[in-house]
Amino acid sequence: MREIDVSEITKAVKGMCISANYTLSDDMKKALLSAKDKEESELGKQIFAQLMENLEIAENDDIPICQDTGMAVFFFKIGQDVHFVGGDLSDAINEGVSQGYTEGYLRKSVVGDPLIRKNTGDNTPAVVHYEIVPGDKVVITCAPKGFGSENMSKVYMLKPADGEEGVKNAVVQAVKDAGPNACPPMVVGVGVGGTFEKCAEMAKEALTRPVGEHSDKEHIKAMEEEILDRINQTGIGPAGLGGRMTALAVNINSYATHIAGLPVAVNICCHVNRHVTVTV
Repeated sequence: MREIDVSEITKAVKGMCISANYTLSDDMKKALLSAKDKEESELGKQIFAQLMENLEIAENDDIPICQDTGMAVFFFKIGQDVHFVGGDLSDAINEGVSQGYTEGYLRKSVVGDPLIRKNTGDNTPAVVHYEIVPGDKVVITCAPKGFGSENMSKVYMLKPADGEEGVKNAVVQAVKDAGPNACPPMVVGVGVGGTFEKCAEMAKEALTRPVGEHSDKEHIKAMEEEILDRINQTGIGPAGLGGRMTALAVNINSYATHIAGLPVAVNICCHVNRHVTVTV
């Protein structure tokens, strides 16, 4: 059994909130550079150049990449041999978010009630997904999610007979419906299977997979590649102004499901697909 004081979690969460908003991950930078080279539209090339300049300014001057610094989403993979001490884990996570968004001068975008809509003032509470895994480590992934693209999310409860082609069509249609509102070039996270809520969680977590890293299931990998190609044939292009590179990646996570269903969730992220992972 390994004891971890929750103050370590607070410290880690604080740093992750700041770093994720100031610096885009290496896989995203590489994907944007690659897409810039592939873009055929002159306007699209200019947009990519501006995006890269924006990233450089944010990183060098320690300012947020985007004004929408997102709602803080976390995936916690907790080793079953870990024992947290010194307080409540959820409180420690939210304290880290509060410190990170306050001391990092990040925009506070969370309202405490969806209808009364009074701002909480420190971007709490976070949305946290917990998973118990073997071992004595805690792997934390932070994915601040802006809501321009979040609002373009879709859940489809397909019929089993819709099959693979139905899944492909649903994902492509979600991107078409999003158009410029998702701030392309985008990363498309997809969850297939499970239940209504499980497929949505899988779609969100799929966005944290490094761009260029495919599913280890061959049939899913083939779907990722085909859907990406179909999306990039829509002509939506960078910033929705036309061009070849509408999406950088399609990442699909799948899970077992019921004989009567085929749930599909699509969670789109803009070109500021922020994610950072640390191990405590």
